[in-house]
Amino acid sequence: MNKIALRLFLLVVFLPLASATNAQAIFPEWALGPFIRPENVNPILSPKTESLFFDPMSKQKIAWEAGDVFNPAAAEYKNKIYVLYRGEDRSGIGIGKRTSRIGIAESSDGIIMKRNPEPVFYPDEDSQKAAEWPGGCEDPRIAVTKEGLYVMLYTQWNRNIFRLAVATSRDLKHWTKHGAAFSKAYNGKFRELKCKSGSIVTKVENGKQVITKINGKYMMYWGERFMNIATSVDLINWEPSLNAKGDLDLIVQPRKNYFDSDLTECGPPAIVTDKGILVLYNGKNRGDAERDTNYVANTYSAGQVLFDLKNPSKVIARLDQPFFVPTAPFEKSGQYPSGTVFIEGLVYFKKKWFLYYGCADSQVAVAIYDPAAKK
Repeated sequence: MNKIALRLFLLVVFLPLASATNAQAIFPEWALGPFIRPENVNPILSPKTESLFFDPMSKQKIAWEAGDVFNPAAAEYKNKIYVLYRGEDRSGIGIGKRTSRIGIAESSDGIIMKRNPEPVFYPDEDSQKAAEWPGGCEDPRIAVTKEGLYVMLYTQWNRNIFRLAVATSRDLKHWTKHGAAFSKAYNGKFRELKCKSGSIVTKVENGKQVITKINGKYMMYWGERFMNIATSVDLINWEPSLNAKGDLDLIVQPRKNYFDSDLTECGPPAIVTDKGILVLYNGKNRGDAERDTNYVANTYSAGQVLFDLKNPSKVIARLDQPFFVPTAPFEKSGQYPSGTVFIEGLVYFKKKWFLYYGCADSQVAVAIYDPAAKK
């Protein structure tokens, strides 16, 4: 089958998901899904003007999530799902001009959320002040060890440089900041690297999704305009993979005329399956002639790529069409009106997969994949 015929076939297979929120799509055996939006529940989190918090920067109470809430992480703790999401205040106008903090909400069913009135993670008078003031803490991804240590990878933003950073917790509410993930690697070679979006590799064991090792080390896929691998022995200090020239080894990059023609940004924690290592990622469409004309210019949709378990930098398969695209009105209106479903939280809970995502950089929603329904 040539490329044109293949793309026409895939359009027939996958585009139903773009036109109907509850459409069933045929997925390759290695892919995860379909993810279905529950009816009449989304968005599950929206901005709140009444949430007040004493801000260490301004030394006053502010409405810390009055602007927008989006880009959530998620994890299971004591038989509940906890969603940790990015909340922006109204201190500025435009993307990146306000301060971001991370709030928390809990749920017994993964849908109905009880929110904490104050953020649990924010720029403070601490060791990370220089890296997080005044932009804040953005876009968390969370995974947990078998022993119950939660590891959060998030973006530090001081409005000069953004960095991928690490924090740990035992209860998802009290966190220890460890600083930039790559600060010590290769004698500080990547200390000033602009980087974000880390997806730690996990595996479902005894019904729980937990961090696992690959070839004797912890591993994550990371990157925004590309994907790279990083490894760690302690989940705090990470070492990016390099190619023969000593540069970052770019194992996945944008593709011209595809939905991910501009960005291939890592999403929620990666998953080891019987087919390989599966990474769900955010693909941004270009706005020029090199975009995928089947989708709106500059839109964010979600893709999947499968890596070889023995050689984690080797791509085995990759979806040519997104498995999740903006369709609902709240996914196409907000800070980012071109349309965004930005996936960052994925939890295996009660034998189902709960996918949490940001909607147009303004709200939070959920979609669910039930493996039993696929059989």
